[in-house]
Amino acid sequence: MSTLEALVLGVVQGLTEFLPISSSGHLRIVPALLGWPDPGAGFTAVVQLGTMAAVLIYFRAGLWRIGRAWLGELRVPYRQASQDAKLGWFIVLGTIPISIFGLLFKDQIESGARSLYLIGSALILFSFVMLLAEHVATQRRALDQMDGRDGFYIGMAQALALIPGVSRSGATISAGLMRGFDRVAAARYSFLLSVPAVVLSGLFELRKIGEPGGASAGATAIATLAAFVIGYASIAWLLRYLGGHSLRVFVAYRIALGVLVLALTATGSIS
Repeated sequence: MSTLEALVLGVVQGLTEFLPISSSGHLRIVPALLGWPDPGAGFTAVVQLGTMAAVLIYFRAGLWRIGRAWLGELRVPYRQASQDAKLGWFIVLGTIPISIFGLLFKDQIESGARSLYLIGSALILFSFVMLLAEHVATQRRALDQMDGRDGFYIGMAQALALIPGVSRSGATISAGLMRGFDRVAAARYSFLLSVPAVVLSGLFELRKIGEPGGASAGATAIATLAAFVIGYASIAWLLRYLGGHSLRVFVAYRIALGVLVLALTATGSIS
């Protein structure tokens, strides 16, 4: 992987990790469109550590408050725990499904799930789930009203993001909307929930960097740094955007991109 490729893919990761358009899908589509080799699932997982660093810094005050409350109240009965401590438990609960399915379907994720036909189809099909979420959303609940059922429901939705093209933020924000949360609250929780899963996945795949046929450590570092810088700006922009706009513009983009990917793949223009 050249320095240019690493920089481009890092920017793509930073732009698409938090927008509900699938970063893993884009890290497969963009190289295909440019005639570059597939960077692989391992590279994708490691570069996501850059965007997770952006989450840790952007939400450092909230994450510190939640972590401190959770650790300090481990022996406190659930009903007597503070909302911050409960959020800590919800993040743990919501990370379990994606961890289990990620290990069970590890081989498929690294091979069959890289299919451009699958990614294009997922982009289109999950767009209708996002439209449904917007249609049924009441947006009457704030993050401090979350309970265990919400945590498990959104955690199960996060597991769908193992399929490139679905989008982690798209799945979790949609699930939050279906549970009655407003868009900004759903997005904030989506970012917080992503931290354990992405960090664990990235660290697990870190061992593959530098292997023959894969990205070098230097190229991965460049991509990860670019993902961090662009990702930090993307978080701030998306939270402002969702304060007054729906997900429909992202739905339109996903459908258009999905149709393009399927058409180009079917005609052999990309592979």
